[in-house]
Amino acid sequence: MRLAELSEHSGVPTATIKYYLRERLLPPGRRISATQAEYGEEHLRRLRLVRALIQVGRMPVTTAREVLAAVEDESLDQHMRLGAATWSLPQGPEPDEDDPAAETARATVAELLRQLGWTFEEGGEPSPARQTLVASVAALERLGYRCDTAHLEPYARAAAEIAAHDLDLVEEYAQPAEQVEAAVALTVLYEPVLLSLRRMAHAEESARRFAR
Repeated sequence: MRLAELSEHSGVPTATIKYYLRERLLPPGRRISATQAEYGEEHLRRLRLVRALIQVGRMPVTTAREVLAAVEDESLDQHMRLGAATWSLPQGPEPDEDDPAAETARATVAELLRQLGWTFEEGGEPSPARQTLVASVAALERLGYRCDTAHLEPYARAAAEIAAHDLDLVEEYAQPAEQVEAAVALTVLYEPVLLSLRRMAHAEESARRFAR
């Protein structure tokens, strides 16, 4: 398909597509003349991913480019490509190393992972998600809300079930590159879904317990 057709099929204006091409967020099309190129299904997929990162995830172009570089890194196996791509996504705050609560929170998170048998991060650099979890637990403790492993474990067990469902969805895509793109897009797009469902579930449970 030509650029105008790519715009029609994707719903992305041609000027925006040209911008994505200039910023290397979208791979160039197959050149068919000095002034025209042809685009395929892989460009439609990539446009969906770019829109998820920039429009929904509010990600700067430079960060989106880093995520896409991880998606395209064929030197990594599928597990590492998924990890590199999702680690590049924007994360929450890191723990303050001078905060005494952070050390307690770090030990709590380490014990939680041990109890769960989650060994992926053993001996390596903590992931951005783990750092955000430590910072969040530290904030709860600092404000007087208990957050030990017993409080965290039900959330972790539920998260494990969600992760399994996520990867079931990802495996519905045939090609490894499609799977990595889908994993990143679904991570960005489903986080607001999960937050919304949790808040709605809170309202439902509150009504069941406390409403007259």
